[in-house]
Amino acid sequence: RMKRSGTVIRIRQLASEGQSIRQISRTMDIARNTVRKHLRSIYEADRAKSAKPSKLDGYRDFIDKQVEGGNYNCENILLQIQRIGYTGKISILKDYVRPQRPAKRMPAVMRFETAPGQQAQMDWGIVYCIDDRGMTRKLPALVIVLGNSRAMYAEFTSRCDEDSLTRCMVNSFEYFGGVPREVLTDRMKTVLTAYGDKGPVWHRRFEDFAAVMGFIPKVCRARRPQTKGKVERGVRFLKESFLPGRCFTNLDELNGQVRHWCDTQNNRIHGSTGEVPFRKLEQENLLPLPSAEVRSAYRWQTRKVSKDGFISYEGVFYGVPWQYSGKEVNVRIAGACLEIWCSGILAASHRKESVSGKIVWLEGQYRDIPDAGNNIGAAMMARMVEQHKVEDRPLSAYAAFAEVAYD
Repeated sequence: RMKRSGTVIRIRQLASEGQSIRQISRTMDIARNTVRKHLRSIYEADRAKSAKPSKLDGYRDFIDKQVEGGNYNCENILLQIQRIGYTGKISILKDYVRPQRPAKRMPAVMRFETAPGQQAQMDWGIVYCIDDRGMTRKLPALVIVLGNSRAMYAEFTSRCDEDSLTRCMVNSFEYFGGVPREVLTDRMKTVLTAYGDKGPVWHRRFEDFAAVMGFIPKVCRARRPQTKGKVERGVRFLKESFLPGRCFTNLDELNGQVRHWCDTQNNRIHGSTGEVPFRKLEQENLLPLPSAEVRSAYRWQTRKVSKDGFISYEGVFYGVPWQYSGKEVNVRIAGACLEIWCSGILAASHRKESVSGKIVWLEGQYRDIPDAGNNIGAAMMARMVEQHKVEDRPLSAYAAFAEVAYD
C-alpha cells in the first residue's frame, strides 16, 4: 500500500513537471498503462473535489482533440473555444492542458541583444495546409523579426524564389516603417551562392537588392540556427499559435489574416523584453525607406509564356496574346488585377483569381494566329494532278532506237 502511494505521488510529481506518459514510464520503469491508470484516477479525484462546475465543462472534448492533434498552445485553443461560447479565463485551460504537454528539452544558449535599428533576423518557415481537393500542400512563410523591439512580420507565398524573397522583404520594411542596418539570415540559395575562405559570396540579385535598400546582409554560423534565435522562435510561434484551426479561401485572405495576427501580437507585452513591440518600434530609428518607385520595382515577378499562350501565377493559368508565346514576361499585382508586361508594353491584364488550376482566357488571345497548315514545307507534301502526262512520239523514233540498241 505504501509502495502504491509512493508510486502515485511520484507519477503526480513527474506529470506536474510536464513529462509525458511515455517519459514517466521510462523514468519509473513501469508500464504505460499503469501510468495512464494512476493519472486517470488523479484527474478524476481532482474533479470530484471541485464542488462547483467548471466553465471548461462542455469544451473538454474539443480541447482533447486539439491536444491529441499536437496543439498544446493554450492561447490558440482559447481563441477557438471562445468562438463557440467559452467565457472563462486562460488559467483553468492551462491547468487542464499542462499535464498532457510534453516536456521541453532545449540546449542552453547565450542571449544576444542588439541596439535599436541595428538588426533584423529573417527565415523561411515551411508549413502545411489542406487544399480544397483534400491534398496536403507545402506553404512557405517568410518571417522577419526586428532584434531590439521584437516587432514581427510574416507573409505566406507560393514559392521560395528570389522574387518572392525580395517582395516580402520590401513589404516587411514598409510594415516596420524603415530599413534595419543589417539583416541576418541563414545560408539559403537565394541569398548565398558559396562561402569561401574570404567569406560569403552573395547571390548577385540579393547583393544588388541589399545595396538599393541600404542594409548589410549577414549570415549565421553553419548548423547553428540558434544564432538567429529570435526569428526561429517567431517561426515556431507562427506554426503553433497562428496556424492550428485556421481556415482560408486563398493566399490573399490568409495574408490578410496573418497581418492582423501580427498587429495583435505586436501590440501585446513581449515575454522577453516585457514591453510592447510596437511601442519599442518607435525607438528603433530605422533607415528611411527608398522611394515608392524603387520599392515597386521589386514587386515584379518573371514568367515564361507557354507555347499555347499562358503563364502560371499561384496555380492559376492566365492567357496572353499568342505573339508572346515562348517569351519571358514581367508580372505584378496592381490592386485586384494581374498585369503582364513585356518590353515595357502591357501584354494582358486579368482580374486576379484564387482557384488553383483555373484557366483564365484572354479575349482575342488567338486572333489572327497563322494557320499551322500553311507553314508545312512543299517538300513534305504530295501534289494531286488531273492526269499523268505522257509525251507523244512517232513510231519511227522507236524503230530508230531499236536499231541502235541491236547494233
